[in-house]
Amino acid sequence: MADVITEVQLTAFLPALQNAPTWTAALNAAMDRFEINTPARIAAFLAQTAHESGEFRRLVENLNYSAAGLCKTWPNRFANLDAAKPYDRNPELIANYVYAKRLGNGDTASGDGWRFRGRGLIQLTGRGNYRSCGLAVTLPLETEPQRLETPEAAALAAAQFWQSRGLNHLADDQSNDNDDEDFVAITKIINGGTAGLTARRTYWARAKAALL
Repeated sequence: MADVITEVQLTAFLPALQNAPTWTAALNAAMDRFEINTPARIAAFLAQTAHESGEFRRLVENLNYSAAGLCKTWPNRFANLDAAKPYDRNPELIANYVYAKRLGNGDTASGDGWRFRGRGLIQLTGRGNYRSCGLAVTLPLETEPQRLETPEAAALAAAQFWQSRGLNHLADDQSNDNDDEDFVAITKIINGGTAGLTARRTYWARAKAALL
């Protein structure tokens, strides 16, 4: 396997990155396996994953919401403060409630919401997604969900998601398309909207400069 990105390039992109050798090896293995192998593809992938994970520092979803935060984030599940107060600052209780009977999870008592909360570089969530991703990357993610808290599995899961959603094609620099519009489309597929788009564009510019 040829290196897709060097440690020098990665640290030029993220100067504060810790464990740069580990992340370089993990990203190279994942990007090589899922054909993220051109400067355009690599730059877009690094930009999006860096933003989603707080520069590769945050591999587990933060569910430490206040009651007010719950009402704002999940208004359909927490109609008012009184409904949210029992869950205030209780991440496990929150996860088991908001993710119950969704994404392949069981009910609140199953504990699936907490067990399969968002992990990895692109916050893989739900038993069903852990199962399908695990099969795709040949890792037992359904039985060992904590694996996604490691650089190796986190990078593989993100790269598999990227390729399976056609993001390599969107990232390709083609003469008959608008690269920025394609980057926005990638953001919507990953995020479900355009949250953090300005920061994502900044990371994208930095990644392209590092790959020169």
